[in-house]
Formats: sequence, C-alpha cells, structure tokens
Amino acid sequence: MSSEPVGNVNSSGSVVAAVDGSAGGGRALEWALAAARLRGAPLRIAHVRAYDIPLVDGPFTAVIERPDADPVLAHVRASLEGRADLPELEFVTVDGRPGRELPRLGADAALLVLGSRGRGGFAGLLLGSNGVACAREADCPVVVVPRPRQDAGGGARRGTDEVEDECPEVVLGLSAPAPDEGALDFAFAEAARRRARIRVVAAYPWPVLSATAAGDFVMKAVADAETEKGYGELAGGLLAPHRERHPDVPVDVSLASGDAAGHLVEASRSADLVVVGRHRRRPAPGRMLGSVTNAVLLHSACPVAVVPQRSA
Repeated sequence: MSSEPVGNVNSSGSVVAAVDGSAGGGRALEWALAAARLRGAPLRIAHVRAYDIPLVDGPFTAVIERPDADPVLAHVRASLEGRADLPELEFVTVDGRPGRELPRLGADAALLVLGSRGRGGFAGLLLGSNGVACAREADCPVVVVPRPRQDAGGGARRGTDEVEDECPEVVLGLSAPAPDEGALDFAFAEAARRRARIRVVAAYPWPVLSATAAGDFVMKAVADAETEKGYGELAGGLLAPHRERHPDVPVDVSLASGDAAGHLVEASRSADLVVVGRHRRRPAPGRMLGSVTNAVLLHSACPVAVVPQRSA
C-alpha cells in the first residue's frame, strides 16, 4: 500500500471515499467530502488498483505490470486543487481486490463511501459486487451513492437547485420486533449533523396469523387498528431514548404493513439518505445481506447507509 498524505492525518475516525476514475466514484467523493466536513473529520481518498487478478485461489496468478504512479488519484488531486473548505486529506493507493481491500480500509474508519457501481461489471447492474462486499463485510457504516435514476418517478427527488431552507430528510428503516440499535444511533446522529428530520418507516408483516377459538390459525385479510396500535407503541418505545438524546431532531413515524423494502424505496424518492441495519454476520461462507437491505441498495433513489449491528 502506498500513501500520499496531505497534512498530519490520523486515519482513525476518518471518512473513507473509494474512487476508481468512474462517475460513480466521483459521486461518492463529493458525498464523502460533505460528510467529512459535517463531522470535522479527515478524508481518506482511496483507490484500489485491481491489477493483480488471480484466476483461482492458488499459486497460479495472472499479473499485469502496473505503474508506480496512480493516475486515478492524480486526477482527483487536480480536481480538488483550489477548492475551498476541504477537510484534511490523505490519498491512499492499494493493490488488490476492491471487494476485499475496501472493507479493510474501513476497519478503523467512521464511514466508508463508494458508488453503487464502478468501472467494472455489467453496465445494467444497479449495484456492483464491491458495493455488496463492503456493505456486507465492513466494520464501519457504509454509504452507497447511487447513480442518477431516470425511472425514479413518482416523487420529487431533492436536488441542488431546490431551496436551501427546506429541511433535509433522513429515512430510517425500523424493524420494531427486532430493532437495530446501531442503525438507530447512526440515523439520529446523522440527522442532528444535517439539521434534518427523521422519517421512521416502521414496517410490520402482513398478513399475519390469528388464532381462532377452535385453536386454528387463519390469515387476517386486512390490518386492524389493534395491530397497528401495538406496532406503533412498540416503535414509540424504541425511539423514545433517541428522541430524548436528540430533542432538536423532528421525528415522523410512518407505520406500514407488508413489504418493508418497497416502503423504504418509495420513501427514498424524496429523501436525502436512507439508513438500514445489517443482519448479524454469519459464519463464512454463509454471510449475506438481509433481503430488505439488499433490495433497498438495489433500488433506492438516494444514498443508502448500511450500519453494522452495535457490539453488545
């Protein structure tokens, strides 16, 4: 790994932006710059050069000669030259597999930011393999910045040309029966930094099984007020300590039955950030993202933060 630091930068607690010369990497860099400024944190701009390409794990590896200089980081340096309000910067080049090296770079970071799809892969993919690997493996929260979507109609995506005094919105996916405290902490802290409101999407499964007097179980055809009230009270109890710690953050709770991923994707159309939790890690090789998290990453119209579960 080669490093070209600017200033005296301690990587611990920094924001890491993954760049690769693609438009997606450029969007990730801009998002990471703003995130670093909000946190008062240094920014590590990292490029993983995937020049060593093992065809299989073993002694036989196809190796392509690589230059000592990194043109991707040289281009980023030039693009940032003369810009005001830059955080402390560090430029890092790593040789290896991006899906493996990027989570390692996030091991001591506050945040890892990357585009939804880089230079490699199939053009039609909405989320590349590196994004999946980072969201699944990194020890820090991972923000995936999507490319602009022409098919995200139905909502008014917040853009740079909108009035600046409009309150930003952070959407939090809350599973009331199995809450993720890491995602709750992250969402409220991020909303406080951004002076944003939080829209909590508390989804509950529907239809549900209901016991009859004869001891049989049947599916209820429609949601009833009692079920919705119960989930609302459960969600309110989970949110209470976070609202107390962040009294200046407005909170709206939307109770929604059925498809949690669909509700979150719909909410992303008018949001600035969607925050979802990551399922507990399973022993390799069975690690995988939860179905809701994976679907939101694939279809969200705004950046998505995937937050690992908080250590007990």
